[in-house]
Amino acid sequence: MLNLGLFMMPLHPADKNITISYEEDRQLVILADKLNFTEAWMGEHYSSTAEPVTSPLIFHASLISETQNIKFGTGVISLPQQHPAVVAGQVSLLDHLSKGRVILGIGAGGLVSDWELFDNMDGRSRALTMIESIEAIIQFWQDTDSYSYKGEFLNISLTKNIVNELGIGKFIKPFQKPHPEIAVSLKNPNSMTAKLAGEKGWIPISGNFVDAKDIATHWPTYKQAANDIGKNPSYDKWRVGRSVLITSSDDEANDILNDPNGVFSKYFLYLNSVSKLASGTPGKDINIDNETPNAMEKARNLIIVGSEKTVKEKLVDFIDTVGPFGTLLLTGHDVGNSKKLWEDSFSIMSNNLRPILSDYIQQKFKG
Repeated sequence: MLNLGLFMMPLHPADKNITISYEEDRQLVILADKLNFTEAWMGEHYSSTAEPVTSPLIFHASLISETQNIKFGTGVISLPQQHPAVVAGQVSLLDHLSKGRVILGIGAGGLVSDWELFDNMDGRSRALTMIESIEAIIQFWQDTDSYSYKGEFLNISLTKNIVNELGIGKFIKPFQKPHPEIAVSLKNPNSMTAKLAGEKGWIPISGNFVDAKDIATHWPTYKQAANDIGKNPSYDKWRVGRSVLITSSDDEANDILNDPNGVFSKYFLYLNSVSKLASGTPGKDINIDNETPNAMEKARNLIIVGSEKTVKEKLVDFIDTVGPFGTLLLTGHDVGNSKKLWEDSFSIMSNNLRPILSDYIQQKFKG
């Protein structure tokens, strides 16, 4: 059965009232829970007013009592930016408060201004620190008398100041046993991260801003890596992201896509600019007006928008390209003045299209 989830970076206008942005994001999660979405993912960024959630864990904690079943995913916690003990302790806390509704999404960090802020500009050290950090976190969650982890970038120990009878020197273990599932995001074709995830048994999440042909390489890469060590994972584990908006007509969809100041144009303008900064282009050299046409073209190619009939056809084509997956993660964009449009779109996706797409995947890929 195909599940639906919600994935938010989130991305809002840079000068928007942040309190309003937070509440809009919260209301999307509450709506998703009511519509039987299985997961809601929230990103982590420290140096962007456009991506203003600094702690997905705190954000999710605010929603425990206002939701019933939806699981809370961190999408993602950038491990090189935090001490592993802090992450391990806070994730354990949220897992207990939510009674096991946590999925731990991890990454090396995707926002270049955060790299500079935390002095993590070297890509190799970010990648290796992420791997060492999750190893250290899992070790925190094991039942040991003392603690010691040493890698190339991390050296953590707690071996002297321990009084077991009083709990001194002991770490809080998660509610879920042995710990919450771990997830990683995938972007590049034939991704090495997909290979690592397959070997580790982690949840793979293909990004919503990735071309379908590149996404089509993610599960085969993941599955092959798992098969090589004797595992045989089901594609139900795979999460695939996409920006989807159902409009009243295809003409309305075209108007949104052709608006240089529209939600999708601004979305890819931001992503393109972040990418340019990461590749070494100075911020002062990024001309917003010059970048807008390319952003609009990306939106036309990657956003699934249109009438209910058109969106269904586009999603079927998308599934035909990428293959079967277990959860479609719908992007939570800035709702702005179009709150009802987005709410109606999520409702139609859940009530009308999810069963159709689920049956399509079952019939095509399981016979």
